[in-house]
Amino acid sequence: MREKIFVAGAAGAIGTALVPLLTEAGYDVYGSTRRADRAEALEARGVTPVVVDVFDAEALRAALIRIRPEIVVHQLTDLPADLDPKLMTEAAHRNARVRTEGTRNLVAAALAAGSRRLVAQSIAWAYAPGQRPHVEDDPLDLEADGIRRVSVGGVAALERSVLGAVGIKATVLRYGQIYGPGTSTAVPKGGSPVHVEAAAWAAVMALRHAQGGVFNIAEDNAEISSEKAKRELGWYASLRLPKGLAA
Repeated sequence: MREKIFVAGAAGAIGTALVPLLTEAGYDVYGSTRRADRAEALEARGVTPVVVDVFDAEALRAALIRIRPEIVVHQLTDLPADLDPKLMTEAAHRNARVRTEGTRNLVAAALAAGSRRLVAQSIAWAYAPGQRPHVEDDPLDLEADGIRRVSVGGVAALERSVLGAVGIKATVLRYGQIYGPGTSTAVPKGGSPVHVEAAAWAAVMALRHAQGGVFNIAEDNAEISSEKAKRELGWYASLRLPKGLAA
């Protein structure tokens, strides 16, 4: 019997790149979306769609108990199209709620369903000022001001929920600023960019190799060190979807 995997946020940028890698690898993929109009597109890509809102804790728990996935992958965000600057202040609060309340609900549902592994999306630009490039043991910028404080607080809450889940092998992937198909930019931007397809590969390689913990996932740069992911996961930033799998 094929392993069941539940991808929360399967219709998002990284989820879209991740799903074909998982189906090609032989997983039985269930993908969540809160929008019913996206279910048909997921199904066309070999995914069993699950229309559920991560904030509906009871419905989410019921869905995972019904599916009984061995693995849960958290790729949920709530950001505006093209990261419209005029909308980012409000979006930062919504996204922090996804990372705080949404992650708490998803972890609880995974535990109730008896899932064994959990991989979750975090970010690599939440570190406190200090010596660079930042490594995974460096502290997060919890004393930041304004909207950054909201965002970093959400990240910290997500990571606590995921890494604190008892009985699950949990991995956090701190992604750099993603670019490529389905994102807000086709070219690298930000201090620690990563291509969306390389980001998707990191989730697959975490499932294959990670024994849990935190990994930076970004291209070589002065801000972030991804040496741990290279060493322990065999990940590298030039990874892309094989021909025929790209959306």
